[in-house]
Amino acid sequence: MESTRTRTRRATINDVASAAGLSRGTVSRVVNGERYVSEDAKLAVEEAILRVGYVRNSVARNLVRQKSGAIGLIIHEPHSLLFEDPNIGSILLGANAVLSAADYQLVSLIIDSERDSRRVADYLQGGLVDGAVIVSARASDPIALAVKNLGVPAAFVGHPPGIPDIPYVAIDNAAAAEAITARLLGTGRTRVGMIACALDRDSGQDRLAGFKAAMGDLFDPGLVVEYPLYTYGFGLEGMQELLRRRPDLDGVFAASDAVAAGAMTALQESGRQIPADVGIVGFDDSSWALRCRPQLSTVRQPADLLGKRAAELVLAQIRGLPSPAEVLETSVMWRGSA
Repeated sequence: MESTRTRTRRATINDVASAAGLSRGTVSRVVNGERYVSEDAKLAVEEAILRVGYVRNSVARNLVRQKSGAIGLIIHEPHSLLFEDPNIGSILLGANAVLSAADYQLVSLIIDSERDSRRVADYLQGGLVDGAVIVSARASDPIALAVKNLGVPAAFVGHPPGIPDIPYVAIDNAAAAEAITARLLGTGRTRVGMIACALDRDSGQDRLAGFKAAMGDLFDPGLVVEYPLYTYGFGLEGMQELLRRRPDLDGVFAASDAVAAGAMTALQESGRQIPADVGIVGFDDSSWALRCRPQLSTVRQPADLLGKRAAELVLAQIRGLPSPAEVLETSVMWRGSA
């Protein structure tokens, strides 16, 4: 016997009004949270909604209001790095907590190529999000320019150079890198190198600048190796290169915890003892830091709070409120690796 499926009709506001014995206008005021509705009417409407299975059509409501009810989280990183960098996850969760409380949906938009940039720019132009939090933006980022030109309320996590005047929340990467490098030098290290990464964005540039400032006359440009991304693999490769250049190296500043973890693997495979032969420090205080053996000395940056504050900046712009830039505090976490 052939079976057929019929689509169940969606309950409407008229069905609720009929079930509650009230006018459509009264039901509409209750559903939209407006004032001047009696408690008896509210109870009657709520009971009727449950009986008829009414679900508010937020899509239609947002079309009328010219709002999407969504905020984009634009992540300018390769897909593979999303699963390696715990900071991105913390930023995402922080932003989502704020947006969820404000009844906004977070939409993740990942940029891994120029084609992705064009696709995301078209998506933004379509009015499918009311604002955007931008993570890992590069210098003169085309997405930043698109956001500015479209007038989309937005906030950066970080403060990349050469970008439009858009609000941001950041940390002082230069001061933090200088502080932890100085602490490393304080243990008596004199032949210290750096695995520098992501020099096309503010965090990478500033961490290198902070390292140079702390090193002073001890700075040797030949003991800096540069890589495009904060990854374990580049940490491993970078440490191997530093050891080729200077086998008696006794200290390393790795630009992130993931990079430091890779460097520690290279050191241990080469027979170096940490920290007896080589002291190493990282940056982030992510889960990588605690997985290392010995545990990693590093800079703690509040990744979840960066996401929360950035989301708050976007919501403030949507509501027409001031949205000043903010720089959050960091701290040095000193552990066994140095």
